[in-house]
Amino acid sequence: MSVRAIDLRRGLGVKFKNSMWVVFEISHVVKGKGPSCMQAKLKDVKTGRMIEQRFNPNEKLEEIFFDRKQMTYLYSDQSSHVLMDADYEQIEVPLDLIGDKSVYLLPDMEIEVTFIEGRATSAELPNTVELEVVDTTPQVKGATATNQNKDAVLEGGAKIKVPPFVENGTVVKVDIRTNEYLSRV
Repeated sequence: MSVRAIDLRRGLGVKFKNSMWVVFEISHVVKGKGPSCMQAKLKDVKTGRMIEQRFNPNEKLEEIFFDRKQMTYLYSDQSSHVLMDADYEQIEVPLDLIGDKSVYLLPDMEIEVTFIEGRATSAELPNTVELEVVDTTPQVKGATATNQNKDAVLEGGAKIKVPPFVENGTVVKVDIRTNEYLSRV
């Protein structure tokens, strides 16, 4: 089955230059003059090599189908994240598979992992997580004239902006796609 370049999205598998690739990043680039293009960052399934490639939006690529599994995050070490499936089988995935989002990982978190030919190629965390605030400045009494958000560090190391009334120990809901505070829990 083929897919148009404009329909590519992160985590999709495609065949390109006689290799299997996973779309790591994709953006639609519109120039002032001339035609638009799709700027893609692709990761080779077998070697892990990354390339940047431009496609005509209507160019067709062969889509690769793969397995998706719900896995549970257990812990991380210096070189990998350890996950477990429903059959209690543990696997190690490289740190860059989750990348910057690893600051949101909590033990027992459910993660959707994509496999191509038995190799983990991408991991998707839930869109929102609930984390405890471990470091933020205290609210200044009587300072109600401004409603400026303040910096906070969450368990795991994520840094976000929170409203002034949020204090250390408060559990907050965060949208990890935008790195934004949503509410107190």
